[in-house]
Amino acid sequence: MQCTVSRWVALFLFAGLFALAGCGSVSVREETAGWSAEQIYQTAREAMSEGNYTRAISLYETLEARYPYGRYAQQAILETAYANFRSGETEAAIVACQRFIRLHPNHPSVDYAYYLKGLVYFREDQGIFGYLHELDLSERDPQSIRESFDAFKELVERFPNSRYVEDSKARLLYLANAMGMYQVHVARYYFNRGAYLAAINRAQKAVTNHPRTPSNEEALALMAASYDRLGMKDLSEDAKRVLEASYPESEWLKKEYGKSWW
Repeated sequence: MQCTVSRWVALFLFAGLFALAGCGSVSVREETAGWSAEQIYQTAREAMSEGNYTRAISLYETLEARYPYGRYAQQAILETAYANFRSGETEAAIVACQRFIRLHPNHPSVDYAYYLKGLVYFREDQGIFGYLHELDLSERDPQSIRESFDAFKELVERFPNSRYVEDSKARLLYLANAMGMYQVHVARYYFNRGAYLAAINRAQKAVTNHPRTPSNEEALALMAASYDRLGMKDLSEDAKRVLEASYPESEWLKKEYGKSWW
């Protein structure tokens, strides 16, 4: 009997919450009945400036549904993307960016859509290396890093005069090193488990795919040590020479060569 009562209480509470959510969306539609597209848009912008992203999103969605054509509807897609980004709804933000790019490829603000898409994937609230730290580096792949890199890269290549180019270039450098460091993390994982060929392959990816980034220093050290463990002395010395030439002050060169560096 007690379980039955608890179940009915839970269902009642759920129904109440659902009704409240429904009323919230209805109230926005009722509130804006008869409003012009400009009036809805400006009200949504005010909600954005106040940090009320949930209300702003509802207003922008109402604007799009009621006035699907025209500049306000177009801008509403971008504003919705940003509002979702600020409220932590990353998937919705990315979908909105992609939809704007698909529907309005020649819009004057399409460069911003690429930039915002890159920012969403960038996850700057946590940072790339914080993100890497969460991964099981032997099994998972940093897809978000590559997606962010691709978005910023496309922006820089397609819109060289965009106001977002300089910031995008700086983020590209950071992301390139992050992707290189991912390979180094995985190479270190394999090295510490005696899988030296796998460690070499991962370290080579860091050097080949992400050249001239800080990740190359440890990648070269891993290659030198891994070849040494495999008894491939010539290849080990080659990797060490490149490390010395590229990073003459490297801390890795000061450690006892061939011993456990990690």
